[in-house]
Amino acid sequence: MNTRKFLSMLAIASLLMYSCSDDDDNPAPVNEEELITTMTITLTNGPQTVELKSVDLDGADGPNAPVITISGNLTANTTYTGSITLLNESETPAENIREEIEEEADEHQFFFEVAGGLNATATATDAEADYPPLTGTNPVGLAFSLVTTDASNGNLTVTLRHMPKKPNDGTLTDAGGDTDITQSFDLTIQ
Repeated sequence: MNTRKFLSMLAIASLLMYSCSDDDDNPAPVNEEELITTMTITLTNGPQTVELKSVDLDGADGPNAPVITISGNLTANTTYTGSITLLNESETPAENIREEIEEEADEHQFFFEVAGGLNATATATDAEADYPPLTGTNPVGLAFSLVTTDASNGNLTVTLRHMPKKPNDGTLTDAGGDTDITQSFDLTIQ
């Protein structure tokens, strides 16, 4: 009788092992998105520097709104050199996400949208080839120019897309992809 129990338990155990063994054959790859808590945009023209900053320590999906700071107004009829830094400040020390964007420049692109009557245009001045070993000519946007004209008020929205279609027509609609971070800054040109 003990032999029958043993054989029955062995049969049940082998059925369970066989039925569960397929679960781990091809696990889905884990592709965690980076948490971006801080976007800093530095605009310079000679001695003038204007900093636009968004800090959202609980991330875009958290309950707290980002804290937006703008260090000053822009000057009319001026060309600014722009640079974007991205950090994950939920880690200590803070993780520099900009470095990852540089390494994966072919998988990322910043988009700049001017609205609300702001008399300005923003254009990426870097391309994938600026981040070796990549060689592509598609824009990235970690570096950009912002050209102002007449005095006005409005907003500049900066959006980072992951896996956009490249090349694209420069719009979010055509680019597709997933939004890693987006932030709108209310600006004054005087």
